[in-house]
Amino acid sequence: MQVFDLDHVDAAAAHVREGGVLAYPTEAVYGLGCDPHDRAAFDALFALKERPPTQGVLLIAADFAQVEPYIDLDAVPEAVMAQVHATWPGPNTWVFPRSARVPDWVAGAHAGIALRVTAHPPAARLCRAFGAPLVSTSANPHGQPPARDVATLSRYFDERLAAALDAPLGGQDRPTVIRDALTGAIIRA
Repeated sequence: MQVFDLDHVDAAAAHVREGGVLAYPTEAVYGLGCDPHDRAAFDALFALKERPPTQGVLLIAADFAQVEPYIDLDAVPEAVMAQVHATWPGPNTWVFPRSARVPDWVAGAHAGIALRVTAHPPAARLCRAFGAPLVSTSANPHGQPPARDVATLSRYFDERLAAALDAPLGGQDRPTVIRDALTGAIIRA
């Protein structure tokens, strides 16, 4: 596994642009990411996770402009968007009605799309370097606890995971809460 540090975040982003899967730190755990529009990379990510792709994934971004094209804004009241904006950037994931820009494989069997504008500096820096949102799903084989360090990534995935960004986690104890943007219902606590 090639390990990038924050001084080489541009090289980590280039790895993703070239169709690679990358493990990277998020607010609480390491995530596996790829270009959401690259079906081959997405399939490789799900092969690593040993998880059915029908479950879908969320997208993580550095700012609202990166996720805005994925939201069907006509279906989201202004008051809802104001509430979401008050929580971003931050450790809050919201499920929105999705726009036609969301690839079907990213949403899985879900009608909406889960999005987060992160305040975690390494993850935000990676999204800025990539220039777009990244797939974000916990870095672990299905049924195992999410990785919290590069050593665990190596143990879980061996050479099957080509690259990781080694940087601090965000200090949260648990992955972010996921809420339905329209109803406020908690989907994952």
